[in-house]
Amino acid sequence: MAGMSHPSDARSAGSESGWLRTVADEVRSFDRSSTAERVAELLRHRVIEGDLPPGTRLSEEQLVEVLHVSRNTLREAFRLLTHEGLLVHHLHRGVFVPELDEDDLVDLYRVRRTIECDVVRRLEGLDAARMRPLHDDVAAGEDAARRGDWVAVGTANMRFHQHLVALAGSRRLDETAARLLAELRLAFHTVATPQRLHEPYVSRNRGLLDLLAAGEWERAAKELEDYLHDSEAELLSAHRDRSRSTP
Repeated sequence: MAGMSHPSDARSAGSESGWLRTVADEVRSFDRSSTAERVAELLRHRVIEGDLPPGTRLSEEQLVEVLHVSRNTLREAFRLLTHEGLLVHHLHRGVFVPELDEDDLVDLYRVRRTIECDVVRRLEGLDAARMRPLHDDVAAGEDAARRGDWVAVGTANMRFHQHLVALAGSRRLDETAARLLAELRLAFHTVATPQRLHEPYVSRNRGLLDLLAAGEWERAAKELEDYLHDSEAELLSAHRDRSRSTP
């Protein structure tokens, strides 16, 4: 990926133990017969949840012990995630979570608009059960905003967009959306003030949900297109501000 930085080992040392504890909790229900794809899925999920920020070094030794998988299985999972742009290998230094540059962000949003807006335009009558995850995500985002927990707001927003794509009922679209949103979460970590990035979309998610619940698919698609354009512009602006302030 263009514009990759070369993060230091020290940058990630402080955060390693926290996310590894989370992985250890998840692994209790881990299918021991799972393949490298399952390991990659677990690590991808941790990126989406915000536990693996850019610069994090992934330790083979720790992950082999926590996941109870072979080094070959773990390395294949690393290879899969490197292909997706979620990991990068630095010779003689190890495997790291990368940073995105502006070209990456523009491309991500181009693909997001193509997928998400098309899903919404093609929707037909949805029952309440299929809409429930979206209601839960919006409520979670609103609750986190009231608490001032803007990282949790970002997580609720990620889940909202995942569940939005899931309305299409396509496994392939679900997998693509998960990869896109995991990459996007990396960009969120570069913003010094997450409130600036996430606050406007708490109410916009509620408005979009109301349009979906009313079956106004075309209006919802247009709102979503504007929403994603605005989100892209804000994220690019925040990225540029950070670049100017970095020595």
